[in-house]
Amino acid sequence: MTVLVTGATGNTGRHVVAELVRRGERVRALTRNPAGARLPAGVELVKGTHTAPGTLSFDGVTRLHITVTAGLADVGAELVERAVDASVRRMTIVWGGYVGPTEQAMAESGVEWTRLEPQEFMSNALTWADSVRTDGVVREPFDLPSAVVHEGDIGAVAATALVEDGHSGKVYNLTGPESLTTRERIAILGAALGRDIGLEQITRQQAIDRLLADGVSMADAEYVIGWHSDPPVEARTVDATVEQVLGRPARTFAQWVGEHLDRF
Repeated sequence: MTVLVTGATGNTGRHVVAELVRRGERVRALTRNPAGARLPAGVELVKGTHTAPGTLSFDGVTRLHITVTAGLADVGAELVERAVDASVRRMTIVWGGYVGPTEQAMAESGVEWTRLEPQEFMSNALTWADSVRTDGVVREPFDLPSAVVHEGDIGAVAATALVEDGHSGKVYNLTGPESLTTRERIAILGAALGRDIGLEQITRQQAIDRLLADGVSMADAEYVIGWHSDPPVEARTVDATVEQVLGRPARTFAQWVGEHLDRF
């Protein structure tokens, strides 16, 4: 059995790969830059992108993991169709924040599928790194609670659904074990660093402009800031799914900070 992981070097994809390798599975990792992949030994690296499904080979692949990214909506249904035609019989997908064409195509594919619906990632805090290092502050427009989830837990749930039975047709809302405001997360980071870090609240427009400067489209920037201005109840409320699927507690934000302290 070979598992094809698309977006294998991305925020969650590399964790899916790592967990599958830990379980002894054969993994084929799809990435635009195999030379810079930095994935575990033994992983088969394939250059490519899931936004060009006609170029992909599913030879020997029986299971597929998809992470929804920009540009996939237009071709996602083709990607799923090609996988099914090639005898892929189990799929997982990390949604793009809503049930779009790829998510819907998978649910209607006729094969085993599991949809993961993570809310806010703990790794979003990495966007604070520069201002924390240079100015000792975090600049964000909102100070609202969010049950942020460790990207490694997302990868572990995906790997479990790909390898173990009992997850077909399930939709998993994924959160961390605590609902924390921005200030509370900053306090955890500051305690780990041994120094005070402030919150400097910026305007909604400043937050949008910051995303635009990073190359994000206006539509995506407005969607992201709109989401953060009024997070859905699923994002604010702790969900026990990670612990139920993995048989261990979801990792805390303090644990995530400890793993990434050198970035700040």
